[in-house]
Amino acid sequence: MKLIKAIIKPFKLEEVKEALSEIGVEGMTVTEVKGFGRQKGHTEIYRGSEYTVDFLPKVKIEIAVPAELVAGTVEAIKKAARSGKIGDGKIFVLPIEAAFRIRTDDEGESAL
Repeated sequence: MKLIKAIIKPFKLEEVKEALSEIGVEGMTVTEVKGFGRQKGHTEIYRGSEYTVDFLPKVKIEIAVPAELVAGTVEAIKKAARSGKIGDGKIFVLPIEAAFRIRTDDEGESAL
């Protein structure tokens, strides 16, 4: 089992959700986050004063999948989240040691 964490632009969330639905990914956790990478934020002018916005709004998606679905899930996220511009995001794949469904006591992949 693997945990896929994807940091994407907020306006791409619906496209990513639909792409994951099409390949059979059933559940995900979505969190609104702020951060920056190479783009290092940007400057804005508000009421005549210029200021720097260091942390940009992003969305973090977390998905637990069986190991055999990792490649397809990553590809679906990359395709749906790509705009071709800086700040499209990152995808991380981490191992999951164990998973448990609280309601039914299912363990392992059946808990996903």
